[in-house]
Amino acid sequence: MSSSPDQLVIFGASGDLTARKLIPALVRNHRDGALPNALQIIGVSRSERTSEAWRDQLFERLPDDLRDAWPEVAPHVHWVQANAAHKAELAGLKTRLDELAADAGADPSRCGRLFYLALKPELFGPVVAALAHHGMLECPPSATEGWRRVVIEKPFGVDLTTARDLNQQLLTFLREEQIFRIDHYLGKETVQNLIALRFQNAIFEPLWNRKHVESVEISVCETVAMEGRRGAYYDTAGALRDMVQNHVMQVLSLVAMEAPGSLDADDVRNEKVKVVRSLRTFTPPEVLQHTVRAQYTAGPARDTDYLDEHGVEEGSKTETFVAIRASIDNWRWSGVPFLLRTGKALTKRFTEVVLNFRTPPLDLLHGPTPDGVCALRPNRLHLLIQPDEGVRWSFLVKEPGQGMVMRHAVLGFDYGDLGPGKSPEAYQRLLVDALAGNATLFLRGDEVEAAWTFVDAIRAGWAETDAPVATYPAGSTGPEVADELFHGCEGTWSYGP
Repeated sequence: MSSSPDQLVIFGASGDLTARKLIPALVRNHRDGALPNALQIIGVSRSERTSEAWRDQLFERLPDDLRDAWPEVAPHVHWVQANAAHKAELAGLKTRLDELAADAGADPSRCGRLFYLALKPELFGPVVAALAHHGMLECPPSATEGWRRVVIEKPFGVDLTTARDLNQQLLTFLREEQIFRIDHYLGKETVQNLIALRFQNAIFEPLWNRKHVESVEISVCETVAMEGRRGAYYDTAGALRDMVQNHVMQVLSLVAMEAPGSLDADDVRNEKVKVVRSLRTFTPPEVLQHTVRAQYTAGPARDTDYLDEHGVEEGSKTETFVAIRASIDNWRWSGVPFLLRTGKALTKRFTEVVLNFRTPPLDLLHGPTPDGVCALRPNRLHLLIQPDEGVRWSFLVKEPGQGMVMRHAVLGFDYGDLGPGKSPEAYQRLLVDALAGNATLFLRGDEVEAAWTFVDAIRAGWAETDAPVATYPAGSTGPEVADELFHGCEGTWSYGP
């Protein structure tokens, strides 16, 4: 490492996120030469330990393939004991950061510092205020050295009011360019590739609109339930706030956005915000018509009802599954339903986007094909996000032999086929971007607020109408009533690759 390091300061460094995600991502980036500059890693927590003890603990949790790279990283990993909630205790942090920079032969005022808040959301505002109080966030606009940035993890509030309050707290001490709201879904290779797929391929972009696309499905399906003691947290959140407000909204905005003027962060994020603001906000009667909420019950995958899980309140109406028939009221997508779905304890884990293309104007085959594929609806584009990463394009072909017997055929590729290694983990890309000051894959405050506006209208509609809570067996594909969000001959949900 060079003698002029940047510094990554992780608050909540004793937590699971640091050992399981952040440190492995940093070690991989160091091994692969992906970090923009030499880096010191400083963990901050209330726990009393030495830097050597923390290094040993991190090494024990490193994947086997990273252990050979650890000796080069370990000397640059340091521990500082401090309670982030106590402003007075952070005075010593600034002194220690300056000392570490000086020990490396660098001018502390010229070292970039990235403060990563892996903390409870209620601490985001107070910690930023404390850092500002001790002068640790000051830097010129668009600084290329001596920069100061802050990364915060979701949730970004629990509703529109709290999101606005959080943004106001952050913007009291930081400029928007210094705030990096991280959503790891945006670091996934297929999500990033949406821009390239759409805008760098002449075959796709002319078809990516209401004239050719009949509907769009976005599914984030999980097999996990309330293992361990997750029920107490989840019962305060639910699928709508836990997944739709962030992960699903991020994917939707990239699928539906207009072409940005460039790949500069603000150009991309401006277009994403326009999409989320164009989502039609439901009235309470429309919520009943266009949304489904449900809870899992005992089934093939789990012998416990959600209501019997540890930490779940008696009679809770918190949804473990939600499906929405959304509409984007803009020129490109008017009239095209966006069918959104996410749930726990389902039969299969997958995240994908499906574009269902419109039927040909004339049915020359007069009816369905033997494999059940409607001859008038032959084309689908599947964008696979996890666990498989790739693209599938389906179309009809004639079987060899007499007659016009049609079958589905598929063209596609997997990202794993493009190179010798796996796609980088999401945190690898996002940490590199945050250290480099590239905010393209991070959320802006107005985008967060626009997403909460859409989600809060659904929550308010459920409360006002006392919307029913459907059920589905754990290990199933979800509640049957969710199929009713497809109208007429639109088909039904995809069930993954």
